[in-house]
Amino acid sequence: MGATVKLHKSTFQHVEAELYRYHETKREITRIKNDILYGTSPPDENVGGGRSNIPSDPTGKAGTLLASHRRLEQMERIVDAIESVYDQLPDVKKRLIELRYWARPQMLTWDGIAIELKTSRRQAIRWRDEIVFAIAELVGWR
Repeated sequence: MGATVKLHKSTFQHVEAELYRYHETKREITRIKNDILYGTSPPDENVGGGRSNIPSDPTGKAGTLLASHRRLEQMERIVDAIESVYDQLPDVKKRLIELRYWARPQMLTWDGIAIELKTSRRQAIRWRDEIVFAIAELVGWR
């Protein structure tokens, strides 16, 4: 990523919010998929009539719903981008993400995170910036 590329402040904050919500988003993806695949059957629209002349294809309907669910698609893109960036990071930067975004409750300030990572506060923030920019680029946000 070039030094001339700059994210809007709101985009930066949005990526950070997605990092904070990463585990909740993964659970939500699983819930939505389970609802689509194993959820309740659609309401009977054939009120008062005989048999429906529309062929029933529950597997096809589930596949279509999974493929066309916009919210699910967006959440999966974000989770995939976070995982892709995270998997390529060295261990110290992975630890930064875990301490800053995934630790519950959040107990450490940037100074505390820097001490934990045995680096300077400024370097830890630079690493954070690089990570957020890489995720934003993969998702296609600017």
